Amino acid sequence: MQTQSSVFDDLARLMTGAMGMAQGMGEEAKNFMRTQADRFVAEMDLVGRDEFEAMKQLASEARAEAEALRERVAALEAALQDFKRP
Repeated sequence: MQTQSSVFDDLARLMTGAMGMAQGMGEEAKNFMRTQADRFVAEMDLVGRDEFEAMKQLASEARAEAEALRERVAALEAALQDFKRP
C-alpha cells in the first residue's frame, strides 16, 4: 500500500512540475509576443494615444480660430465695401 501511495505522490509531483513549466512557458511566450509587438510599433513610428489626443485638441483649436478669423475678415470686407460706396 505504501508503494502505491508513493507512486501517486511522485505522479502528483510530476504533474505539478509539468503545470508549473507550462505556465512558465506561457508567460515566456506572452512576454516574447509583447516584445515583438512593441518592436513592431516602434519600427512603424506610430504615435501614442496621448500625443494623438494633444494634436487633435490643437487641430480643433486651430480650426475654431480660423473660423473666427474668417468671420472677422468677412465683416471687415463688408465694412470696407460700405465705406467705398458713395
